[in-house]
Amino acid sequence: MCGIAGWVDFERDLTRERATADAMTQTMACRGPDASGLWTDRHAAIGHRRLSVIDLEGGKQPMLAEDDGRVLAVLTFSGEIYNYRELRSDLVSRGHRFLTQSDTEVVLRAYLQWGVDFVTKLNGMFAFAIWDTRREELLLVRDRMGVKPLYYFPTPHGVLFGSEPKAILANPDVPRRVNADGLSEILDMVKTPEHAIFTGMFEVRPGHLVRVGRQGLSKHRYWALEAREHTDSLDQTIRTVRELLEDIVSRQLISDVPLCSLLSGGLDSSAVTALAAKALKDQGAGPVRSFSVDFVGAAENFVPDPLRSTPDAPFVRDLAELVKADHKEILLDSDDLSDPAVRAAVLAATDLPPVWYGDLWPSLYLLFQAVRQRSTVALSGESADELFGGYSWFHDPEVLTAETFPWLTSTPGPFYDGTPLFDTSLLTRLDIPGRRSDSYHTAIAETPVLPGESGLEKRMRELSYLNLTRFVNTLLDRKDRMSMAVGLEVRVPFCDHRLVEYVFNAPWSMKKFDGREKSLLRAATRDVLPQSIAERVKAPYPSTQDSGYEKKLRDRFAEVLSSGDAPILPLLDLGRVKDRLTRPVSAESTQITRIDLEVPLSLNAWLESYDVTLDV
Repeated sequence: MCGIAGWVDFERDLTRERATADAMTQTMACRGPDASGLWTDRHAAIGHRRLSVIDLEGGKQPMLAEDDGRVLAVLTFSGEIYNYRELRSDLVSRGHRFLTQSDTEVVLRAYLQWGVDFVTKLNGMFAFAIWDTRREELLLVRDRMGVKPLYYFPTPHGVLFGSEPKAILANPDVPRRVNADGLSEILDMVKTPEHAIFTGMFEVRPGHLVRVGRQGLSKHRYWALEAREHTDSLDQTIRTVRELLEDIVSRQLISDVPLCSLLSGGLDSSAVTALAAKALKDQGAGPVRSFSVDFVGAAENFVPDPLRSTPDAPFVRDLAELVKADHKEILLDSDDLSDPAVRAAVLAATDLPPVWYGDLWPSLYLLFQAVRQRSTVALSGESADELFGGYSWFHDPEVLTAETFPWLTSTPGPFYDGTPLFDTSLLTRLDIPGRRSDSYHTAIAETPVLPGESGLEKRMRELSYLNLTRFVNTLLDRKDRMSMAVGLEVRVPFCDHRLVEYVFNAPWSMKKFDGREKSLLRAATRDVLPQSIAERVKAPYPSTQDSGYEKKLRDRFAEVLSSGDAPILPLLDLGRVKDRLTRPVSAESTQITRIDLEVPLSLNAWLESYDVTLDV
């Protein structure tokens, strides 16, 4: 998997800046615990931290392409290329000679063969940088769905880049400032493409590349969702979805280190785990190794809430027994979730306040930490709900006419408002509703539609586009940061661009042909699932219902108030905060009821830890 970092400056001799470039690179140590490398030339410093997954002995980076001792190009790569074997065979037939068995070398050689257009040939999750010494040009590339992160900071004479903001922030030339637009982005559950919160910093947009040369910086799109006529019958569509999934999972099982599946007992993760078990059995390997997470006492004390109608554990057991998985359940309690060391580790991994999803951040971190003790690679089910129409808002009539993002309209809408305790005048200045409206209409204007497409089909295409370009990114970011914080690579089969392109264009009538959510996915995988899971209603990643967790949040908030100088205090309505803290703790504490506490606490910890200056 790995972490990358680097610096290009056409006016400075960067061979004299190795200490700074190395410091930038070492911030990526958690992403790449196995090896470190740094290459410098007069105007470029390219760094890499490696998590060894394929070709453990080869594939060291930064990787150089040379001709008679002359360096042609330098690559620092993060991710996996799932079709690298086919590309390698093609390149060999064209005269290329390989020194390793790694997918990294395939990327480098593909660039030399086809130039910038080679990115369209890659199937995988990736973020990488190529420094072309012949052109003195840097190429930054991010995968189509944005599974792997990549940030950059333009400078007067070049650019700084890294897998995470911390790599860029390690350069003393970068100020730690956040303006009103950045704070608004933090406080709203809407992710703006390219926005990186820190003033002057950007993300490479999914499906895009950035070129940096002496003439400046330019951005180019190499992939986007397109509207195409779907001519397959329902039966053929179901067969194609199954064929694609089998090929995708089979490709993503390639690894030279222990691999597993993350299993929640829902349709998405169960389908991935079952198909992985089937593929391993066909290869004469297995059993599939799987992991789930739950909370102490959850099975005995579970109470249905607006997000979850059933506990996960019974369904996890059903799937694990059916496929004979080597399964392990990770049990957590409120002390684990509120442990200051764990909260600090989460913050250090995100570089931004982990304001949304509350206890899901520490629980995911702890799950991945436990998984990493037995596996280095895991398969996960992110993106299936966005792709196949799994969320409640896809099926809410009010969403069809609401001019805002669908996850902000339907139950549980209040979950996404973490601002009740903030000062009213601050919120007025930030104008989150106005910014959200602008962002929504920009996204709608981007949405591709077929000529003459209208009514329900057009609207459902818009909702799919919003979910695939504005919502799933938050889940992919969370998954990436928490997994890479412990050196675990997590692969996402449902983000394969072939599947995304195909299902995006399937008519909505097919996506709910049986009157249920995710009809196509259910039909395509029903034969490998227990009946209980095939019929289970959508349930998200679990959250603790222990009221003791909320009590710990309140205790921490009281400490913040008593400090007198916490950076969050000027941003809050202290009267409402004190009123909130004196209310009785509900016996049914949920992710929804706690979000107003989680958001300011996370923001305060970030402001303190990262020494951020707010320009609001």
